[in-house]
Amino acid sequence: MTQPNPNGAVRTGPDQGEVPVGLVVGTVAASPLEFSVGVAPGQFLQLDDVVATTRELPDGTQVRIAGVVTNVEAGHEGARFASDVFLIQQGALPAEVSEVAEVTVTRVEPEVYVPPRPGAAVRRATGAERDSALYFDTMADAKLPVGLGRDGQPVYLNFEFVDGTRGGHVSISGVSGIATKTSFATFLLHSIFNSGVLHGEAHNTKALIFSVKGEDLLFLDYGNSRLTEEFRARYGLLGLPATSFRNVQVFAPPRPGDPSGTPDVRARDKAVSPFYWTLAEFCEQELMPFVFADGEDERSQYTMLIGQVAARLRRDHTRVGADGAVSISGVDPGRGGQLRSFDQLVGLIEDELLDEDTRRDWVAGSTSTGSVNAFLRRLRSAVRPLSTIIRADLKDRGDRSLTTSQAQVTVVDLHNLPDRAQRFVVGVSLRQEFRRKEEQGTARPLMFIVLDELNKYAPRDGDSPIKQILLDVAERGRSLGVILIGAQQTASEVERRIVANCSIRVAGRLDPAEASRPEYGYLPPAQRQRATIAKPGTMFVSQPDIPVPLAIEFPFPAWATRSSEKGTWNGVDTGPATPDDPFAGIDTDDDPPPF
Repeated sequence: MTQPNPNGAVRTGPDQGEVPVGLVVGTVAASPLEFSVGVAPGQFLQLDDVVATTRELPDGTQVRIAGVVTNVEAGHEGARFASDVFLIQQGALPAEVSEVAEVTVTRVEPEVYVPPRPGAAVRRATGAERDSALYFDTMADAKLPVGLGRDGQPVYLNFEFVDGTRGGHVSISGVSGIATKTSFATFLLHSIFNSGVLHGEAHNTKALIFSVKGEDLLFLDYGNSRLTEEFRARYGLLGLPATSFRNVQVFAPPRPGDPSGTPDVRARDKAVSPFYWTLAEFCEQELMPFVFADGEDERSQYTMLIGQVAARLRRDHTRVGADGAVSISGVDPGRGGQLRSFDQLVGLIEDELLDEDTRRDWVAGSTSTGSVNAFLRRLRSAVRPLSTIIRADLKDRGDRSLTTSQAQVTVVDLHNLPDRAQRFVVGVSLRQEFRRKEEQGTARPLMFIVLDELNKYAPRDGDSPIKQILLDVAERGRSLGVILIGAQQTASEVERRIVANCSIRVAGRLDPAEASRPEYGYLPPAQRQRATIAKPGTMFVSQPDIPVPLAIEFPFPAWATRSSEKGTWNGVDTGPATPDDPFAGIDTDDDPPPF
C-alpha cells in the first residue's frame, strides 16, 4: 500500500516493510537527544517527517529511538569553492551530492538514553511506530484531532492538557489576516464537540465566543457552500463530521436609535437576540469599574472613586418599572427622579460630585477636586459609546440578557461597538460566567471562552478589571472548568502569567520581528523561520507530551465563515461547492479560511 503525502510524493506504507531512508552519519556527533541522518540515494526526508532507528545494547536489549526531522541540508562533498558547482555539473570535477537531515529525538523505548550508532539504518515511522514516536499511544481516549501532519496522517492533542485534568488553556498567535487564528479556534471547538473526548458531556459543554471582526462568526450553524469533496475527505481522515455547529445563539447590540431594540446585524436573520444592561442592573451589579476598563486607568489617581460611586449606586438605587429605570435616594428630588438613560445617570453623578455639599455623601472627604474632575471627564466620555448597551428606555425583553444557558455555542457580536463598549461587554460577560461557574461548584460541564485580541484585554503593562478576571481564569479557571482559548497577533504583548498558564501553544504565520521574541522559544529555529512564511491553515502546535512542536494543516471550515458561504441552516449537510475555486470571492481583510 502506498500513501500520498500533501506534496504529491509517494510514501512507503507499513505493509511494504521498513525501507531505510538513510543511515546515521558518523561525521556529525550523535547524542541521545539529537542525531543526523544521511539520506539514501533515491530517498528524501523533509521537515516534520517522523523517523525511527534501533540501537542494540551489549545485553541484547533493543532500544528504539524515534524523532522528528527539524532541519535538512544538501551539499556537494569534495567541492572547495562555490564555483566548483559548475565543474561538477560538467563532470570535470568529481563530487557527490549529500543530503543530511537533523533529527530531534522525541521518544526512547525503553528509556535507556544512548545515542544511535553511526551506520544504523533509519526508517520512516508509520502506523503504531508513528503513534509511539508522537506519544499518541499514551493518550488513550483523550486523543483530540487538530489537523493533518506533513505525512497526511492525523495529529492529536492530549485533551487532558486542554480540559484542566493535567493542564488547560490554549494560546494562538499569528499576524492578522493570514494566520487564520479564529478559524483554528472554531475548528478546535468543532473537534472538541464531535471527536468523542467529552464522552457524554458534549451536549452540556458550552462555548462563549466574542466576535470582533465583522460578522464572520455569525454563521457557525450554516453549512459552508464552498466545501468540496476533497475537504470533506480530510474531515473523514480526522474522524470528524463535515458539518456546521448544531446549536448556536447569537447576541448583538441594539441598533442605535431603534426604539424596538432590533439587533444590529445585517446578514444574519435567525436566532439573533439583542443584548443590553438596564440602569437597574448597572447599579445592582456594580458595573461601574468596567466603564473604566482601560489598562492605563488603574494607574490614575481617580480610580479610588470608581468603587465608592459604584457602592453608592448599589446601595441607594430603586428600580422603577419593568424596563429597568432607577431613582437614587438621598439626593435632591430635582436630580434623583426617574433615570432612563446612561446620559441621565452620568448627569446625576456629575451634579452630585461637583456640588461640594453633596460630594461627601458619594466619596471620601479627602478626595481632591482634581481627582473628581478627572473621574467625571472619563465618565462623561463613556456616555456616547455605552449608551446603546446601558439603558432603560426599551420595553422589557426576556431574551436580552447575555447568557450561555440557551445554546451550546454563544456568539457575542461586538464589531459594531466602539472599543470602550467592547471592553465593557467582555469584562462584564467574563465576570458573570466565571461567577456562575464558581457558584456551580463543579468543573464539569466545561465552559470554553474564545477571545481574540487578547493583547488588548490583558496587556503586559498596566492593570484593568478585565485583566484581573483573565488572570483569574488563567490561574484558577481550569479547576472550575473554565478554559480560555485566547488569540492574539503578538504573544509578547500579552500578560506573561496568562501565556505561561496555557498548556497548548499554537503559532500560525508570524511577523519576523515577533518570531524572534522569547515567547516563541518553544519553536526550534527552523520552525521559527518557517512560521514567517507559513501559508493560511498551517499551524505549529506545541503540547507538553511531545518535545517538538508539530506542523499541521487543519481542514477548510465546514461552517460558513461569511454571508456569501451560507448553505443550509442549522447543521444540515450542504453538498459540494459548485465553483472550481472554493476561495473565489473571499474577502481577505479578515482571517481567510485555511487552504
